[in-house]
Amino acid sequence: MQSQLTVRLSDDLVSGISDVAKNLHFKRSDVVRLALEHFLEEFRAKAKEEEKPYDKVKNLIGTVSSGVSDLGEGHRKHLLRKFKKDA
Repeated sequence: MQSQLTVRLSDDLVSGISDVAKNLHFKRSDVVRLALEHFLEEFRAKAKEEEKPYDKVKNLIGTVSSGVSDLGEGHRKHLLRKFKKDA
């Protein structure tokens, strides 16, 4: 099913679309449709290339050692000890 969409365009944009349509012997709506399809294809391709935050740092995970074997499990205990020592 086709849907209709109404948009407001600047005079310059309408003029550019009209020029391209005239040169290609297309309707203006065909030029707009092709431009939107091209934009969406580029947008989807770029979205696939973008890395998630985890992907950007996954090579760093596990590469640094604090020397404390239970840092994740006992982080509160270690922080309190550090604060008491520095106070």
